[in-house]
Amino acid sequence: MTDRLAQARDLLAAHPVVDGHNDLPWALREQVRYDLDRRDIAGDLSAYTHTDIPRLRAGGVGAQFWSVYVRSDFSGDTAVSATLEQIDVVRRFTERYAAELRPARTADDMEAARAEGRIASLMGAEGGHSINCSLATLRTLFDLGVRYMTLTHNDNVPWADSATDEPRAHGLTRFGEEVVREMNRLGMLVDLSHVSADTMRAALRVTEAPVIFSHSSARAVCDHPRNIPDDVLELLPANGGVAMATFVPKFVLPEAVDWTREADENMRAHGLHPLEMTPAAMKVQRAFEEANPRPLATVSTVADHLDHMREVAGIDHIGIGGDFDGTPFTPEGLTDVAGYPNLVAELLDRRWSPADLAKLTWQNAVRAVRSAEEVAHGLRASLGPSIATIEELDGTAPGR
Repeated sequence: MTDRLAQARDLLAAHPVVDGHNDLPWALREQVRYDLDRRDIAGDLSAYTHTDIPRLRAGGVGAQFWSVYVRSDFSGDTAVSATLEQIDVVRRFTERYAAELRPARTADDMEAARAEGRIASLMGAEGGHSINCSLATLRTLFDLGVRYMTLTHNDNVPWADSATDEPRAHGLTRFGEEVVREMNRLGMLVDLSHVSADTMRAALRVTEAPVIFSHSSARAVCDHPRNIPDDVLELLPANGGVAMATFVPKFVLPEAVDWTREADENMRAHGLHPLEMTPAAMKVQRAFEEANPRPLATVSTVADHLDHMREVAGIDHIGIGGDFDGTPFTPEGLTDVAGYPNLVAELLDRRWSPADLAKLTWQNAVRAVRSAEEVAHGLRASLGPSIATIEELDGTAPGR
């Protein structure tokens, strides 16, 4: 295993990880209200977070999509303002740690960061509630550097269905289709993590650019609605998209699904949101885990998903999106962002070739970003910004 780890680290030095999803910005909001003096990510934050710069370095991360997530029970202008605060903290810590982090908006920026030995710092908005049914707000997020938007989070938006809510749109409404088209025109990746299978299929039908799944695994391996069905994975080669496997135990380990449901109910019984990660919330989680030992996912569990995703979608259409700092529980061997060499070593043991691993870690994600830019360049030559409204296309105001 020592030799495999050394080989994994050498591979990551040449082809570092593009991680599709990390919730450090939200952790900074919940823990210290964005006070970077109190959470100096240049040092060891292992007592508080899954992420800091030394561990990103140890993990071989070369590009990070920081999630500028806000909870889906935030709505309207409150959701927009909170998203702007998330964007602000990413821009502040990228500037503060400029020797280590390089702001990135394009595939060329990602390659330049790698050449400079810095970590490309990108942003993704997690949930269409962040635009409050406004295409002008979508464009503004793009102008501020957001390069993907997850169409929903855990709850439906008026124009798209979530995987974990009751179907209403049964895919995308007419306005939802217009959101996808405007994202294509901008060069913003359409992220299909969190959305229902019908929404996945509808978006793949409408989009002209590659999609991503920033943090989703295989439903055939773990039957959770947050994961990707095989028929959708089979559509990725024609689309050019990338499915980025997540590490969240309840999405990768079947035995963890029921356990997590009980843990979430325990959180609600204590008056806490299941996704809350404040010190008080983590104390409740730890007490529940002590009384109810959780099923343990491992590096091998995640590798099983990647094996299946490679078999169905092909090696050119898979990547990694850990969801660190967005989950209270992580697999053994992937406890934080320093763990990526363990996953690469496991895949080497499973006879993945260095060329395949280079696609998984770096090349596929960069190609998807570049392809979205190329599609946008063509579309902008003939299309101006859409001024369509949800009232015009769907005949209803947001929230009705």
